[in-house]
This record gives sequence, structure tokens and C-alpha cells, in this order.
Amino acid sequence: MTVTSKGFADRLTARPVTHSRITGIGGYRPRRVVPNSELVERIDSSDEWIRERSGILERRFAGEGESVIDMSAFASTPALEMAGVAPEDIDVVLLATVSWPYQTPAAAPMLAERLGTKGAAFDISAACAGYCHGIAVASDLVRTGTARHVLVVGVERLSDFTSLDDRGTAFIFADGAGAAVVSQSDTVGIAPTVWGSDGANWEAISQTESWIDVHQKGLDWPHIGMAGQTVFRWAVWGMAPVAQQALDVAGITADQLDAFIPHQANVRIIDAMAKKLNMPADIPIARDIAYTGNTSAASIPLAMERMVRQGEIPSGGLALQIGFGAGLSFAAQVVVIP
Repeated sequence: MTVTSKGFADRLTARPVTHSRITGIGGYRPRRVVPNSELVERIDSSDEWIRERSGILERRFAGEGESVIDMSAFASTPALEMAGVAPEDIDVVLLATVSWPYQTPAAAPMLAERLGTKGAAFDISAACAGYCHGIAVASDLVRTGTARHVLVVGVERLSDFTSLDDRGTAFIFADGAGAAVVSQSDTVGIAPTVWGSDGANWEAISQTESWIDVHQKGLDWPHIGMAGQTVFRWAVWGMAPVAQQALDVAGITADQLDAFIPHQANVRIIDAMAKKLNMPADIPIARDIAYTGNTSAASIPLAMERMVRQGEIPSGGLALQIGFGAGLSFAAQVVVIP
């Protein structure tokens, strides 16, 4: 039996494609400052060893009144104010995180309700690359007319998923939230995204116990483990070419950048990547990890927010941002600095 269509497929309409850009940026760092000295005894380490290995001097741990939703709201408010966008005008809320402790509901609808928008809202689980994934999705939603303004939030409360007895990760992970508003633009403000995954190496960064294990074996809260050397080699050798591809598809060269904002995983990774990309000495490079630690999905917007707020980078300039981490997942794009 042959079924014939009604013949109206050519009648479909779509809004004209426009451009997108980041119009606002905001960040929130928890109140509690945790210096290396607070962690070293349990992992038989030292402040000097942690600084040399990671570049971290201190990090922030969330406490009471600083849930994933709380921190997201605190970061979103200044981003909306910079963009000049009212919460009710947000059409979509994208929330990137791996530390929301509920299988369902997602955190994004709860954030949307907190802010006062009834727009679409959903979570993105791409770990340290989650924010750049969110920017990519937001850009496409805006460019195709599905949304006028999209709120992208990267937020983590990784202290809940960190074992302070794990010598490889106890000093690395931290908490915080960063937010950006992506809006329609008359000119290109977000270049095409270069992204991908390497699921064959998922064990390099992963939750050490599943929730099933926790339930069946009566275990404590699960934590995230990491094969440090494997991740270091992958990030340095594998991500520099991805960053270069992002420059290429944007049609610019490294010397035309006004900022390089990579995921704040490790200062040695940041420096090695910058060297492989032949970054000129005068380009500001985000090293927010020194005082914020590795906040996974929050690290790039937090770093950009600090650089913008402190006047280190110019509004209207170009920034290359790249996120990479568990999955293994990665994403990079060149954006205009808000």
C-alpha cells in the first residue's frame, strides 16, 4: 500500500536567519574561601605541591543558601542587568551542570521560576564543556528566530561530589556559577562552534560510583574521579587543534584576539595550550583557576566575568573560549566580548 502526502510540504515557513551575540555576563562565587592549607593534611600534600601541580591557591565551597539554583540566580541577575533584559523577556533558560543532585526535575525550570520567566528551560550535561555547548545552542535558537533572548548558565556545586581524601581531585574541584545572555544582533557576535566527543575514554573523568551502587551497597555520597595524566595529555594535545579550528571557522588568527578564555582545568594545561596556539604575549589569558579552582561548567563564564569586571579585556573585542572535560566532551567558539 502506498500512502500519498497531501502535498503541502513546500508550504512550510520559517523566520529569516539573523545573528547572535552575548549581551550580558554575570558570575557568583560562594562566600567560603578554602585555601590549600585546609586540604593538605588529609591528602598528605603541601601548598607548594598543589600550586606547582595545578596553579590553584584557593577555591570556593558553597554553603547554606548557595544551592545550584541559588548560585544560578545570583549569577543570572547581573547578566540580565548588563544585557538590559527583563526576566520575563527570556525565552529559553539553558543550565549546564553535572552537580544538580536530582535525576528529575531538571534545574533549569526551577531557575526559570525563581527568575520569573515561563520560557522553555532544560539542562545540559556536558561537564566542563557544558557552557560552550549552551552558547552554541543558544546562538542557533536566536539566529533561527526560535528565541529572542536565551539565558545560559554554567553552575556547579562540585564540593558535594568531591572526596577530600582523594589526592588526585580533592584540591581541584570547586563551586560557583556564571551566566550569559545571548540575544539577537545585527552583526555576527558568536562564530560557528567546533565541538565533539570521545566517549571511548569516558573513564578518564567519571563519577566513581553510580546511584545504583550507592543505594545497593549503602555507600556514602558518590564522588568524581579523574585519571590526571590521561586528561592532561588529551587536553594539551587534543584540544589545541580544536581551538585552532574554532579560530579558522571564525575567519581570524590568534593575534587578532583580545582574550583567550579556556576552561580552568589546570594552569599547566592553559599555558601549554596557549603555547601550541602561538598566542602573542600581549593577549590576556584567563587564569581564574588560581582563586576559583576548577568549577567545570561555570569556569569559562566566571573567568570572562572577572576579566570584564576588572577591565582586563575590552567590550566589543574577540575572545576564544574552549571547554573540555568529562565525556569526554569539548566545544569551542570565538565570541564578541559583551
